[in-house]
Amino acid sequence: MKFPLLTVAAALLMLGATSAANAKGCIKGAVVGGVAGHYAGHHGVLGAAAGCLYGRHHAKEQEKQQQQQSQMNGQGKL
Repeated sequence: MKFPLLTVAAALLMLGATSAANAKGCIKGAVVGGVAGHYAGHHGVLGAAAGCLYGRHHAKEQEKQQQQQSQMNGQGKL
C-alpha cells in the first residue's frame, strides 16, 4: 500500500515542478487516474499518466470553448 502512494506522490511532485500552463488539468487528472488505476489492478502510475493526459486534453478543450464564446460575445456587441 505504501509503494503506490509514494509513487503517486512522487509523480505529483514532478508534475508540480512543471509550469502552470502545462499542468492545467493534469494534477486533478493524475490523482483521479492514479486512484482508479490502483484499484483496477495496481496500475496507479499508468493510471496517473493517463489521467494527466486526459486532464490536459480536457482543459485545452475548455479553453478553446471559452475563447470561441468570448469571440462570439465580442463580435455581437457594437
